[in-house]
Amino acid sequence: MTTIALVGNPNCGKSSVFNILTRSNQTVGNWPGVTVERKSGTYKKDKSVLIQDLPGIYSLSPFSLDEKVSRDYLLKSPPDAIVNIVDATNLERSLYLTLQLIDFGIPMIVGLNMIDLMKSAGKIIDVEKLSYSLGLHVVEMSVLKNHGLNEAIDLAKKDASRAEMHYDARLEASLSEISNVIKKDEIERYSLMSAFEGDFSPLKDELNEDQKNEISEIRSITEKIFDDEALEIVVNERYALIEQVMQLVAKDSGVSGSLTDKIDRIVTSKWLGIPVFILIMWLVYFVSIQTVGNMGTIWLNDVLFGKIIPEFLTNLMGNLQIVTWLQDLVLNGILAGVGATLAFIPQIFVLFILLGILEDSGYMARVAFVMDRIFRHFGLSGKSFIPMLIASGCGVPAIMATRTIEQDRDRRITIMVTTFMPCSAKLPIIALVSAAFFPGNPWIAPSAYFLGMGMIIISGIILKKLRMFSGNRSAFIMELPNYHLPQAWTVIKYGLDKAFSFIKRAATIIFVVSVGTWLLSNYNFLLHKVNSAQSMLADLGRLIAWVFAPLGFGEWQAALATITGLAAKETIVGTLGVLYGNGNKLTSAFSAHYSAAAGYSFLAFNLLCAPCIASISTIFKEMGSVKWGLRALSFQTAIAYMMSFVIYQFAKVFSNGFDFLSFFAIIVVIVGLYFIFRPSPKEILA
Repeated sequence: MTTIALVGNPNCGKSSVFNILTRSNQTVGNWPGVTVERKSGTYKKDKSVLIQDLPGIYSLSPFSLDEKVSRDYLLKSPPDAIVNIVDATNLERSLYLTLQLIDFGIPMIVGLNMIDLMKSAGKIIDVEKLSYSLGLHVVEMSVLKNHGLNEAIDLAKKDASRAEMHYDARLEASLSEISNVIKKDEIERYSLMSAFEGDFSPLKDELNEDQKNEISEIRSITEKIFDDEALEIVVNERYALIEQVMQLVAKDSGVSGSLTDKIDRIVTSKWLGIPVFILIMWLVYFVSIQTVGNMGTIWLNDVLFGKIIPEFLTNLMGNLQIVTWLQDLVLNGILAGVGATLAFIPQIFVLFILLGILEDSGYMARVAFVMDRIFRHFGLSGKSFIPMLIASGCGVPAIMATRTIEQDRDRRITIMVTTFMPCSAKLPIIALVSAAFFPGNPWIAPSAYFLGMGMIIISGIILKKLRMFSGNRSAFIMELPNYHLPQAWTVIKYGLDKAFSFIKRAATIIFVVSVGTWLLSNYNFLLHKVNSAQSMLADLGRLIAWVFAPLGFGEWQAALATITGLAAKETIVGTLGVLYGNGNKLTSAFSAHYSAAAGYSFLAFNLLCAPCIASISTIFKEMGSVKWGLRALSFQTAIAYMMSFVIYQFAKVFSNGFDFLSFFAIIVVIVGLYFIFRPSPKEILA
């Protein structure tokens, strides 16, 4: 099988190229020993070609995990050919990686992607001269128009021309001497470059201590000979060559003012950036929760899980003469719990389709840029927003993404607050509360998103006051890609992945929790069949319900649903479905048992409290100690409790007037505001 690796900078369209070339023939996993995602798939037009999608990187210098993964793959298990995806609108920046890839001596094709966007921006590239300068085949490509992709793969299959970079003669002499020391033909030229540039970790399994010492000695000698500039020769020569190439191939058509620049004047504006973001997110939640997505959820609730499947199962089990208790388990346990959860799939699918459009178009990168201005004022690094964007899908990869933050204090703060963002598992809770207590109100669902973001900012202010988190924030540098029309299959696949992931959880953990909830809510401790109010579950629930009474949802059903949410947040709705019934029965029963203020308090607590068990284990792992893990969970739960307490008690004031708890809530708010706005010890000393 022929292996072709796709390599390129972030936001160059590489993932879209991969999706078009492989379609459904994809596998996703992790690289051995690391959490970086690995994507591979067979070429849709030739199953003998395996396409490997390497992580998006700017260079092969091992400064990040993605860069190390890509470099080690090319060194230790090199592909038969490389297709280097280059952003035509940012050619000069992209060529540095191209020149590094040339050093491997692996047959390579340059795919000049976004060529249509480049021309619309008023730029022209002489492709023939670029091909001649690099000694490589250069193919014009456009993902949107599906142009040039297959041509690039076909050329790569035919073993594209090899190209070899030549550096300063002094450096070439040093490389030759290192080669004589190693005396191994199978070690590629780039391995020597890595050793010379200060990192020969890829060779550690192939070199003995004497060889390593000799390499270090040669490097030390060459540094002295070149007046400490030896390590810069390679970089300088690459940039010099890039400058020469750009002068030769790049032209300006005379068209001024690209569409990207015009849009950015609005969406990244100091004054309009935040209002535009709020409006866009409101539209996203309005479409997914209130309108388009809600239509599908209503049909699943009322028709599929409300009539079709129950009637079919009732008739089937009746004809098969299934015992009564098992019929009850299937209908009122499994179907009620799993069905109540699965009914929200249309809303989840529509939400992530819309988020995928924002991501693929380039807008979400602008959101990170805009939020950096705010975050830095409140003790958070701008880099913290990237994990928070990921958290809208799942908390586990979001917590892992904090590894890109250099400062430990910034990374720990981000881990502690990232799961405040509503993930896909929390969406059913948002949709349930919206439908039960605020039908027709278009602001409740998006308010959950902004509540999470607001609590992140407040938490940043609070934690910044503590000595253990004081200090300067790390710098935030992020590329803003050009706007382009999202690739339809990429967006659809993104939504489908989230929907199927949700279904998978429903078929496993929610199924188990639903069965357990039914058993415990139908039998007492003597194993006698009873109604739910006298069941084991009710007795257990009453032991903890008092804790949530000041938050407005002190009945045992909601208390137990909150506890089961530690297994997976989707199980909250599944548990309520078993206890109250699914579909309309759930929404009507939920609204009948609690006030609207209690319903929103229930939503706020479950959005902000300790996340699911998978995210909790990841927090402990990334924090590096049990002590820091417990600090994070305690902080999250305390913030959730205080916020829900304040929301419920303040809402109660407007309906019932003051009482002791509402007065206490006011005191909590006053003390909290004082703590937030008082200067930190560092600020006092300054």
